[in-house]
Amino acid sequence: MCGIVGYIGNNEAYSIVIKGLKRLEYRGYDSAGIALMGDNEIKIFKKQGKVANLEEFARDKDTSGSVAIGHTRWATHGAPNDMNAHPHYSEHEDIAMIHNGIIENYDTIKKELQSKGYTFKSDTDTEVLCYLIDDIKKHEGVNIGEATRLALQNVVGAYAIVVMSKDDPKKLIAARKSSPLVVGIGNNGDFYLASDATPIVEYTKQVVYMDDDEIAVLEPGKELKLYHIDDTEKTPYIQELELHLEALEKGGYEHFMLKEIHEQPRSIEDCFRGRLNASEGWVSLGGIKEYEQKLINANRVIMIACGTSWHACLVGEYLFEDLARINVEVEYASEFRYRNPIITENDVVIAVSQSGETADTLAALELAKSKGATILGICNVVGSSIARITDAGSYTHAGPEIGVASTKAFTAQVTVLTLMALSLANKKGTVSESKFRGLLSELEAIPAKVQDILEKNDQIEYISKQYKDAQNSLYLGRGSSFPVALEGALKLKEISYIHAEGYPAAEMKHGPIALIDEEMPVFVIATKGTSYEKVVSNIQEVKARKGKIVAIVTQGDQQVKEIADHVIEIPEADEHLIPLLATIPLQLLSYHIAVMRGCNVDQPRNLAKSVTVE
Repeated sequence: MCGIVGYIGNNEAYSIVIKGLKRLEYRGYDSAGIALMGDNEIKIFKKQGKVANLEEFARDKDTSGSVAIGHTRWATHGAPNDMNAHPHYSEHEDIAMIHNGIIENYDTIKKELQSKGYTFKSDTDTEVLCYLIDDIKKHEGVNIGEATRLALQNVVGAYAIVVMSKDDPKKLIAARKSSPLVVGIGNNGDFYLASDATPIVEYTKQVVYMDDDEIAVLEPGKELKLYHIDDTEKTPYIQELELHLEALEKGGYEHFMLKEIHEQPRSIEDCFRGRLNASEGWVSLGGIKEYEQKLINANRVIMIACGTSWHACLVGEYLFEDLARINVEVEYASEFRYRNPIITENDVVIAVSQSGETADTLAALELAKSKGATILGICNVVGSSIARITDAGSYTHAGPEIGVASTKAFTAQVTVLTLMALSLANKKGTVSESKFRGLLSELEAIPAKVQDILEKNDQIEYISKQYKDAQNSLYLGRGSSFPVALEGALKLKEISYIHAEGYPAAEMKHGPIALIDEEMPVFVIATKGTSYEKVVSNIQEVKARKGKIVAIVTQGDQQVKEIADHVIEIPEADEHLIPLLATIPLQLLSYHIAVMRGCNVDQPRNLAKSVTVE
C-alpha cells in the first residue's frame, strides 16, 4: 500500500525524497507529504492528492535540509485529506513519523493516551503511534531509538515506520513488521529508505532488506545499526541491487501500462531464459529443483494468491492437473486462513505474488508453515518477504511493474507455472517425450507470437472505440481460457470502471444470459482446441439474443468470423499455452477503452499496487 521514502546524509534531501515519492506513487495516491529536519524544528508539508499537489504546495516554502522523510498514502484509517496525510507530528511537534500498515490496537492505545490528556488532530492510527513514542521518550527518559523500540512492543498489527526527532536531528529510526522496508547504503556515509528499491537504485546498489521485528538506526558517516525488537544487535546483510534505472522510466510510451504490455515478449523470454532448452529437451527451475519430488509425492498442491495472481494460479491448476496429473486446489489467500483449512505436512503450498509482499498471502503462508506444509513462492521482487519466508521458489524476472493493473506480471507468473508443470510432467512420465519436446519448442516461440499480437494494436484500438461507452460486459472462456476471461474482466473494471464479469462459457446460460441485449459486449476466447465447438455454440446463443461478440480466435478461423461482430486473430499454439497469447489483446482492449474514457490508466481510483495490509 503506502509508499515510504527517507534520506539522511550531506545532500539536499527534499529533491531526493520528492523524486522517490514519484517513483512510489503507484503504492498509493490519496495524499503525499514530507517532513524535513530544520534548525531545531521539523517542517512538514503535506497535501491531499498526488505528489504533484505536494510539489506545488511546497514550491515557495523553505525545503532546505539534509534529513527528510516522505510518504504517499493509500488511505486505511481516516479519510484521504490534508489532516490525515503523513507525516504526522507528536503533540508538540518534537517528533515526526511516516507509516505503512495498520496498527490494530490503535484505539486502545489512543484511549489510554487521551486519559493522560493528549489531544489528537487526525483520524489515523499512525498519529497514535507517534504520540506513544513521544510519551515513552519523555516519561522513560530514553532516546528516540529506545522509545521507538519500547513503543513497538505495545503494538499489534503491521508496520513499516520511519521516525525523526528534533532532539536527535542527525538520526533516523526505521522499523518493520509485515510491511516492506529497504535501507540503501550510500557511498558517502549517507542512507536511503524506501518501501521498495525503485527510489534507491539511482543512488546506490548496496541495500539491506529489513526483516520483521527489526529496527534500524541511521546516522550519517556511521555504520548501519540493526537491532531486533528485543534489543539484540544484528549484523546487516548487504545485497547488490540488480535493478536498472531505465526500467523505471516510460521509455517513450504514454503510460507505464502500455509500456509493460509491450515488454511482454522480453519479460516472458527472460522468465524462461536459462530454464529450458527445447533442442536438448530439458527444463529446470533451479530454485525448486530439490522440492520437485515433494511436489510429485504431495497429497495435494495448494496455490494461494490474490487478484491477478489468483487468475494465474487457476491457469496453473489446469496445467498441473492436465500435464503432470497432480491434484491442485487454488485458494484466495484472503479467505484461506480464516476458514480453518485442513493442512498437513504432506501438502505443498505455492504462493504467487508480484510484489512478494501481499499481506493476505504472507499470512496464509505463515499458517501453512505452522502446520508443517512445504511452502514455495513465485514472485517478481528480489528480497521480498515471500522470497524470504518460503522454503524455496522461483523469481519471474519480469522487471519492475509500475502500472497498478498487472499485465506482464500475469504472463510471467503463468510462464513459471508452465515451466513447473512441464518439469513435473517429464519427471512423472505423464506426457510423452515427443509431446514434452513439442511443448518446450512452442513455449520458446511464445515471445515472437506475443509480438505478432502487439502489432495488431491499431485494430484493437479501433474495436475498443466501439465499446468505450458500454456500461456492462461479459468475458467467456473454457478450460484454461476461463481464467483468462476472469483476468480480462478484471483489467476492464479496474482501469476503465466498466462493470465486467468473467464466466466459464457454459455457465452463461445458468444466469448471466439474462443480461444479454444489443448493448452488451461479450468478449469470448474462441481459439481452436478441445472445447472449440462448444464455445462456438455459446457465441451463437449470445447472437440469438442480439449481443455483441468480440472473439479472440486462432489465426485463419472462418467459422467464428462469420458470426462475431469483431474478431482478433492470434497465432496458433498448443491450447496449454493459449493463456499466454489470449490475454494480450484483452489487456490492449482494456487499456484503449480506459484511455478513451479519460481514466488514469496507471493509477486507477481507490487502488494501489502492493496490498500490504489485510
